[in-house]
Formats: sequence, structure tokens, C-alpha cells
Amino acid sequence: QVQLVESGGGSVQPGGSLRLSCEVSGYIDSGGCMGWFRQAPGKEREGVASIDSRGGRRYADSVLGRFTISKDYAKNMLHLEMNSLRPEDTAMYYCSRGAWCTPFPSGNLYWGQGTQVTVSS
Repeated sequence: QVQLVESGGGSVQPGGSLRLSCEVSGYIDSGGCMGWFRQAPGKEREGVASIDSRGGRRYADSVLGRFTISKDYAKNMLHLEMNSLRPEDTAMYYCSRGAWCTPFPSGNLYWGQGTQVTVSS
């Protein structure tokens, strides 16, 4: 059974930074797609960033240039470095693993429980 556990959320002022982490446990094959989604109150869940098995990265237009996704293969950890945060980045952030990137994880999806990010002055 695959388990994903997020950490690193919190409250920050506009312009600040946060680093989210996702610990992955259980059986995972060498392929697949890892990524982050977010969901703000009253809005649909949206893809934020993904990284495929070859290290290819994709980002939502709204976070391009501000967020960086990375994977620590030795520790089975996924990270999301978030800089220049804006109030509109406020949301619950979810780590996800899927069979492929389209451009975010899809197919046989696994989800973490989420971590809250709040950007406010």
C-alpha cells in the first residue's frame, strides 16, 4: 500500500517562502509521475507541479518561475519549494502519485492528506 505524507505547510506573509515535503512509503515502481495539487475553498483541485520518472518537470502557469519541484530518490521524498508567495496561493496542498503525467499525475492515483498553506498579511 502506497502512503504519502505531506509536511511543511503554514502561514506566511506575501512575498515569503515555504518548502513542502512529501514522504513516500510502500511499493512504488520506478516509473510514474509525482506531483502537487492544490485546492482553495470553493474552487476545484488544480495541478501545480509534476516530475516524471526521467526528471522532467512541469508547472502550472500561475506558479512558473516561483515554485520548484524536486525529488530525493534516495530518501523517497518529494519537495515543493515555493517563493514569492501570493495570497492567491492560499490552499490545501496535496502530494500525489500517478501512473503518468498529463501534465500532472493521473491514472491509479494516490493522495496524501494535505497540508495547509496560508498567505496573508
